[in-house]
Amino acid sequence: MFTHTVHRGLYRTHVLTDTEARSSIEVVPERGGIVTRWSIGEQDILYLDHDRFTNPELSVRGGIPVLFPICGNLINDSYTHEGKTYTLKQHGFARDLPWQMTANQHQDHASITVSLSDTPQTQAVYPFAFRLDFSYELLGTSLTIRQRYTNPGTVRMPFSAGFHPYFAAPAKSALAFTLPVTTYTDKATQQTKPFNGFNFEDAEIDWAFQDLTGTKALVRDRARGMTLSLTSESTFSTLVFWTVRGKDFYCLEPWSAPRNSLNTGKDLFWLEPGSGVEWLVRLDITVP
Repeated sequence: MFTHTVHRGLYRTHVLTDTEARSSIEVVPERGGIVTRWSIGEQDILYLDHDRFTNPELSVRGGIPVLFPICGNLINDSYTHEGKTYTLKQHGFARDLPWQMTANQHQDHASITVSLSDTPQTQAVYPFAFRLDFSYELLGTSLTIRQRYTNPGTVRMPFSAGFHPYFAAPAKSALAFTLPVTTYTDKATQQTKPFNGFNFEDAEIDWAFQDLTGTKALVRDRARGMTLSLTSESTFSTLVFWTVRGKDFYCLEPWSAPRNSLNTGKDLFWLEPGSGVEWLVRLDITVP
């Protein structure tokens, strides 16, 4: 049985539940179209900083924030288009704007679709017409995010997109990773090195993986007895790992392009006028 209920608090929260699997997600359209919670049984899959979530002046640190129209940061937070320089902050604006719920269903699965379109506010920093339609689909212990990016304008639209999921990890030393990678680039040093695992004693790890060897990443949490599988289409050419010492989370982020792609053009996607494209990211949790 699948259900969809709405909680009215600081933000209107949509709760989708698969009662047989004892799994549920919570989606808050007006706070960046974000999934704030995913639980299976008594276990929370995602981390959420509640203080930041309740402060509209701060970006959310937790859940599954949406990255659009860029992933990561631009050099000096700026780019030039047709001779004009624009300022665009890290990860873009989609995660900070109110989205609208546009559809839902709870028959063979539970799902909700949230949408975002350009406004004068977005045009001031990103001069393109766009529409985003994201469907969050819950079935058993799987969460699928179906994305449609549409260009309703009259000029080609450049963008990158991705997600910044915060996975709960009370014991990071108990995590075992199987990643489709061979090398990484450290954001702090910009050095590229062979990947031989993570040292969670470091104050911060902010590594980008490119030249991926596959489309699936696995994380086994031996402390909680579960395995996370993150599967994304080959469109998501970059995988980013981020964590901070002393915080009970790690982020494994599928990006369609690396940092600064709006300036460098690397893996930048161009959407023709009047066209759309559909991408998919899927998260699965397995428990022995």
